[in-house]
Amino acid sequence: MGPYEAVTAYPAGESTAARFALSAADRGYSGVVVRNAAEASLDGEGPNHETIADEYDIDVADAVEIRAGDRSAASARITAVRDDRTLVLVRGSRDLNRFACEEPQVDVLSRPMADGDVNHVLARAAKRNGVRFEFDLGRVCRLHGGRRVQALADLRKLREIVFQYDAPYVVSATPGSHLELRGPRALGALGEVVGFTEAEIEAGLAEWGRLVDRNREVMSEAFIEPGVRRGRYEEDDRRTR
Repeated sequence: MGPYEAVTAYPAGESTAARFALSAADRGYSGVVVRNAAEASLDGEGPNHETIADEYDIDVADAVEIRAGDRSAASARITAVRDDRTLVLVRGSRDLNRFACEEPQVDVLSRPMADGDVNHVLARAAKRNGVRFEFDLGRVCRLHGGRRVQALADLRKLREIVFQYDAPYVVSATPGSHLELRGPRALGALGEVVGFTEAEIEAGLAEWGRLVDRNREVMSEAFIEPGVRRGRYEEDDRRTR
C-alpha cells in the first residue's frame, strides 16, 4: 500500500480536491483522503472524486472530519454520516478525545494534541476499538518559536504512548492548501526530528490507504462479515464493520 495524505479541500480549505490530487500525484502519493466537515462535499458544481481520480491517476477517498462541542453532538453526526463516507474522523479536543477512542465507528482521532491530551487509558481504548491516532506533522511544519517547540513536545509524548501500548496510528501534515503538501520523503525526514524512523512514517501514511480499502469493502453490497460475501440468493443485507 502506497502513501496517502489527508487534506482539507475547498470550501473549507484553500485548494480544490482536484488541485490536491494533481499535487499529491506529482509528489509520489498513491491517494488523498478529503477530510472536509460533514456539511462539505466533493460533489457540487465541480467534478466528483471518481472523475478526479480518473483524471490524475490517484485514488481520492471521501471522508468527514467531525468537529463538535460535546459527545452528544458528535455521536449524532457520526450516525448521520457513517454509511455515506468512507472514513470518519473526529477532531480531537479535551471533551472528545476519550469519546472518539471508545467509539468503534470512528476511524481516526485527528489532531488529538492540538486541544487535548492522550494517556494510557485512551491508548488502550483506541487499540481495543480500532481507532487510529493521527500524528499531525503539520503543526511542526507551520508553527514557529514556542508554539513549534510545544508541537514537537506533543508529538513526542503521543509517540511514546502510542508505541508503548501498540495503538494504531496514521500520519499526516494536515494540509489545507496544495502549497502545504510535503512529499513522503520530506515527512520521513521531519519525523526523525520527533523520534520516528522512516519506516514508521511510511507505515502511518500507508495506513490511510489500508483503512480506505477496508471500509470500501465493508460498504460494498457483497460484504456480510470478514471472509463472507453475499451470494446470488443471499437475502441478508446486513452491513457490518
